[in-house]
Amino acid sequence: MLTDARNTSISRLVDEAAKLDADAIVGIRFTTSAIMDGSSEILAYGTAVKLIKN
Repeated sequence: MLTDARNTSISRLVDEAAKLDADAIVGIRFTTSAIMDGSSEILAYGTAVKLIKN
C-alpha cells in the first residue's frame, strides 16, 4: 500500500509540474507520517524548473 501511495504522490507531483510547463523537478523529497493505526500519509514535494537555452 505504501508503494502505491508513493507512486501516486510522484504522479501528482509530475502532473503539477507539467501544468507549470516545467522541464524537470529537482530536490524531490518524501515525508511519511502516521495518521492513526493502520494508515499513513506520504507527501512528495520538489521544485519545478524551466530550462533556458542561451
